[in-house]
Amino acid sequence: MADVPDIPRPSQLWKRLSAERKQQAVEAFWSDDNAAAEQAEAVTLIANRLKFRTKSVLALPTEKKVRHLVAMPAIPELVAARLLVAYHLAHQRPMMAGFLDALGIRHENGLIEEEEMPAPSPERLQEAAKTIAGSFPPDDVALYLSTLVWQDPDTWGGLAEAPQVRAAAT
Repeated sequence: MADVPDIPRPSQLWKRLSAERKQQAVEAFWSDDNAAAEQAEAVTLIANRLKFRTKSVLALPTEKKVRHLVAMPAIPELVAARLLVAYHLAHQRPMMAGFLDALGIRHENGLIEEEEMPAPSPERLQEAAKTIAGSFPPDDVALYLSTLVWQDPDTWGGLAEAPQVRAAAT
C-alpha cells in the first residue's frame, strides 16, 4: 500500500487550516524535539523569504519564527506533514486515543506503545473512523485520518476510502 494516497497532500491539508489552527500547529512544531530536520528546512525557508542569513533566523524569538512560518504562502510537504503531526500531538490527544481505543491498539495517551504493529484491516479502520466521527468535529476527524494515511500508508492506507477522509478530499 506504499502508493501515494488519493487524498489531499499535507501541504494542501495545511492550506485548509484556519489561522488559529495554523498558529497552534506552528507553536507545537517549534517545540517538537523530534522535528529538527523539518525545523532546519523551515528556518531556511524563512531565511530565503526574508533575505536573512540562516543564523539570523535561528536567533529570532520563537514568536517571530511562528509568525513568519504561519505567513508562508507555501510549505514544503515534509514540513507540512510534521506541522500536522505536531498539531495532533499537542492538541488532539483525546481523538488519537479514542481512535486507537476503537481499534483495540495499546497506547499511552494516543501514542502507540508497540514498535511493530500489524496493519488493521480496512473494515476495522473504517469502523474506528466512524467511532471517532461520532465524538469529534468532522473537520478534525478528516484532518487526523488524512494525516495518518500520509504518515504511514502501509499501516493506515485502509482509511483512504473512509467517508470521513473522502469528505476532506472534496
